[in-house]
Amino acid sequence: MSETVKVTMPQLGESVHEGTISKWLVKPGDRVIEFEPMLEVETDKVATEVPSPVTGVLKEILAADGTTVPSGGEIAVVEVEGAVAKEKVAAKTPETAPKLPEPDPTPAAPVSRTDPEPKPKATPPSPRTADATTPSDDRTETGEHRFSPAVRMLAEENHLDLESLKGTGLGGRVTKKDIESAVAGRSTAPGMQAAEATAPAAATAGPGELPGDQRVPLGRIKKLVGENMVKSKTTIPHAWQTQEVDMSGVVANRNANKGKFAREEGFSLTFLPYVIMAATVALREHPDVNASFGGDAIVIHRDINVGVSVGMEDALVVPVIKRADSLSLAGIARAVNDIATRARDGKLKVDDLQGGTFTVNNSGTFGTLFSYSVIAPGQAGILTMEAIVERPVAINGMIGIKPMMYACFSFDHRILDGLQAARFLVSCRKWLETVTVESQIY
Repeated sequence: MSETVKVTMPQLGESVHEGTISKWLVKPGDRVIEFEPMLEVETDKVATEVPSPVTGVLKEILAADGTTVPSGGEIAVVEVEGAVAKEKVAAKTPETAPKLPEPDPTPAAPVSRTDPEPKPKATPPSPRTADATTPSDDRTETGEHRFSPAVRMLAEENHLDLESLKGTGLGGRVTKKDIESAVAGRSTAPGMQAAEATAPAAATAGPGELPGDQRVPLGRIKKLVGENMVKSKTTIPHAWQTQEVDMSGVVANRNANKGKFAREEGFSLTFLPYVIMAATVALREHPDVNASFGGDAIVIHRDINVGVSVGMEDALVVPVIKRADSLSLAGIARAVNDIATRARDGKLKVDDLQGGTFTVNNSGTFGTLFSYSVIAPGQAGILTMEAIVERPVAINGMIGIKPMMYACFSFDHRILDGLQAARFLVSCRKWLETVTVESQIY
């Protein structure tokens, strides 16, 4: 005997309360496997794959592509064997989980997010043709439409007016499919192709643009990063220091271990884990750097969670190594390889991008010598490792060639003064300069 399980939208992060379904990876009638990807979901922080909570056959999709669903809202029905179904229902679908509202022939306007309580339904009006004074079903109490972040971004990329579109989603909401249909209809409209061919610049030109210029819409991640950086620069008083580090010991240690490490671990040992380790040691010595500005207080964090900047093809993200100070150098190298690989494969989860208390950036991989990095909101600073370059330096009154690196530190001047910042940076430098060829990496 088979039974059905209602699949719900998972909680995708501590501060994330809803997700927008960007793409179903299965269709009704397909077999789904527990823990294997079932759909892709976007939030205002990240895109991620959601695995199936059970093994069975997908009977029905309750929320289509482009639909924004609250955490715990029902999105699909899966048919499984009876005993398994009962177990999964108890484990995966608690009775208190919120459910999507059932379709109503005359739905009331959705409650505004600012309203403390839902408003009672109005008496259904007599059938008549909708006019400009009749709000659509996806409006708030104030008459404003509610659109998901994914829908807004797609509309902006294609220069569409959302208010002019009729939604086919739940409660009359505009979905991603509605946007795609509008774009397809616009591109095939009579005379559209001819007009685009004769005046492409006029169609795309905006303020400050010249004929022949190309507009490249911001991607979701790049737009979010830009917003965070504007917030950082407008709210955090940045200050900056740098120190030169003799990396002779680090270079010797890496050269001595990289062959065996690559054979045993399956990836290369780079210089970045050494700098992250130096930062974690310094953060333990100077906990005031592992902190956030709390208005009338400074919040010292217990855990040392290090964000690592990872460059992708068209964006940069900062996944977090949780409790980095509990790891060996080899453990940090594994963590860096894991988050970098998943970032470039598009498999990061929301939790991977949350909880950072400090950031390390490796701009030196591109040959830069000095960087004035922007601090992530909620952190006290960011340490940047620059290119390791062989330079002539004075050694006991003589000139020698050594691999040298500048370590650059941007810090929040509300949390740290110049003396505190210098002490932290000295600790980082001293740890790196005490590494020898015999230092253990495991």
